[in-house]
Parts: sequence; structure tokens; C-alpha cells
Amino acid sequence: MMRTGGALEDIGFGYRPRAPYATDPAASRGRLYPEPESPTRTPFQRDRDRIIHSTAFRRLKHKTQVFIAHEGDHYRTRLTHSIEVAQIARALARALRGDEDLAEAIALVHDFGHTPFGHTGEDALAERMARWGGFDHNAQSLRIVTRLERRYAEFDGLNLTWETLEGLVKHNGPLTDERGAGLDGRPVPQPIRDYVARHDLELARFAGIEAQCAAIADDIAYNAHDIDDGLRSGLLTLDMLEDVMLPGRILAAVEERYPGLDPVRRGHELMRRQITAMVEDVIVSAKSVLEDIDPKSPADIHDAGRTIVTFSPAMQAEEKELKTFLYANLYRHREVIEVRRRAEQIVRDLFDAYFADPSAMPKGWREGTDTAEEGVKARHIADFLAGMTDTYAVKEHRRLFDHTPELG
Repeated sequence: MMRTGGALEDIGFGYRPRAPYATDPAASRGRLYPEPESPTRTPFQRDRDRIIHSTAFRRLKHKTQVFIAHEGDHYRTRLTHSIEVAQIARALARALRGDEDLAEAIALVHDFGHTPFGHTGEDALAERMARWGGFDHNAQSLRIVTRLERRYAEFDGLNLTWETLEGLVKHNGPLTDERGAGLDGRPVPQPIRDYVARHDLELARFAGIEAQCAAIADDIAYNAHDIDDGLRSGLLTLDMLEDVMLPGRILAAVEERYPGLDPVRRGHELMRRQITAMVEDVIVSAKSVLEDIDPKSPADIHDAGRTIVTFSPAMQAEEKELKTFLYANLYRHREVIEVRRRAEQIVRDLFDAYFADPSAMPKGWREGTDTAEEGVKARHIADFLAGMTDTYAVKEHRRLFDHTPELG
């Protein structure tokens, strides 16, 4: 049996039984449309496989993470980001003795609803959809896996298990209070309300341990890898990072151990050490909370009234400072903002063109929209637009307009 020292004593390594609070695939609440179980895969392994084989998953390879895809082949896309999140989610679930396959499935599906050009495209589409319920990428992810994927003879969507859908919708926490009202004055997006009316995902309860692992794995992945992409782009430098608590102390340790190491290797050492530090911090923090609440079943996690898989207070402070730094120096950098401004215009133009003339959409999407009520037509156009890759959105804009903004 492998042993670790100190606070990481007695974690899971993948060959011990799941904890009593882990989500048990044998006790899954099932699928909206009942299906015979697989003789070779658990329900959550089957969900993961359906996600990987979906069209929406393949489209992630040409969707922006931070930098527009054509700016370089080595930058992260939504696909590579999702794979990195899944690896970290599995590591966390393994250490906490949750169900690794469920954590992986939630991580792989969590970005399905993102538009082309990342959050920029989402902002533009939400603006155009404001009159008809807005646009939310998390709700769109649910819409894709429950309606828009059409691969099976007997149902629309992927017919994923209740647990995977619950994790997809609530991995960042409950969406309503006990009375069903949206939290912090934020209404629950209509696509989620529509689905929950048919298949209750219990929006007021916390998600299971595996979904919480996937949620914080997302933060860990992009906090590290956005630095990597920022360094590659030249918008960030190692000197800039030395003044930020978390990467600064890691870079100091790297310099002490490897004095004079070249900048590329220093950057990679920073990435891997930062991920390790954040993962180990989460494990220690989560184990402390688990010892405190002593959950005996998955229901105890759902009803804990708090997020269990989280950073320690010290790491939370460092992570907050790092995010503030990234917003100021990367996400809001004038060069990134200018590209995003042009990308927003592409999304707005496409929505307006399709809304004015739905026949401009390809066959398979335009049918029935000319007679549809405005809200139905707008949502249909949003579905089409949200599914586009960056490259396809640019191609469509060039087809429909005399001038297309340059994104390079």
C-alpha cells in the first residue's frame, strides 16, 4: 500500500472501495428514458462514453478557451481544456474515494454549451436573446445533452443518468432556495426549468462529491493553463508572475532548485507545481470537512448545506489574487479585448441575419422557422449559433456578409 506523509495520509489510490458517501453507480436513479443496463459498463462509464462519442464533444476542438483558435496550434481549446479538467477531476475523486467515472463524465460535458469565441460569444448571444430568456452556457449544455444531440432511435439527446445531469447543472452549487426561488436574485434559466419539470434535478440541494470535484478541477485547470497560454502569447511574463503570491513562491522554489533554468522549462515547472499544490490543498481541505461532517451516504453530501470540495482559506486568498491578476493582465488585455470585440460583432451579425431571414441557415436548421413564433425562432437560432465552432462562425459570416472582421 502506497503511503503519503502528513495531511495526505490515507487517501484513495484507485484500488480501495468507494467511500460510503460516494455516488454508487449500482444505485443510480436512472435515465429519463429507461434502458437496459450494459453488461460491461457501469451507468456512469456509459455516460462518459456517450459524451466522448457525441458531436458536441468533437466540436470543442475548434472552440476558444482564451485565444481564438487560429492564433496558434498550441493554445488550449475547449476540448483540450475539458480533457485536462477531466484528468484533475478523476485525481480528486480517486483521492476522496468517490466514483471516478462520474467525475470524469461531468468534467467532459461541462463546457458543451459554450458558444464560438468563448465567453465573448456567450455575452453577444445573451444580449441578442435578452427578450426571450437570455442565454446561459450551462443551460445550453443541458439542452444539448437532453434535446439537440440526435444519435439514438428512441429519444433525443444522450439520455444520460440523473447523476450526470445533476452534476452538469449544479456542479457550482444549488440554483434555488428551498422555495424554488433563484439564488442572489438570479432566475433559473428557462431550459433548466423546462427539463426539471419533467425530470427533477433537485435544484435546491448540493451536487454529489464527484460533481464538486469536477467544478474545482475546472478552476485548477484554467488557473494554471491560462498562465501557460499567456506566457506563450507574450502577454504574460515570468517576471510579472513573480509578484503574485502563488506563482511567485513556486517560481522562487524552482529558481532555488534549478538556478538559471531556461524560461520555457521554468514555465512548465510552474504549471505542474501549481496544479499539484492546488490539488493537494483541495484534498486536505476536503478531507477535513469530511471528517467534520462524517457523511454516511451520498444523501449526506447533498444535504450538507455547504461545498465540501474546496480550497483552504489560505489557498482561496491566493487563488483570488491570481484570478484578479489574470483578469487585469490577460483576459482584459487590450489585444485580447480587441479580438473579442470583433468576435462579438460576428456573433451579433449572424444572429441578426438568421433572425431576419431564417432561410439563410443551412438545410436541417431552417425548416419551420419562417412560421415559428418569435421566441421559438430566436431559441432555435441560438441553438444553431451556440453549436458553431470559431472557424465555422467565421466561414458563415464570410458567406453572408461582404466584410468579416479579422481576428488575427
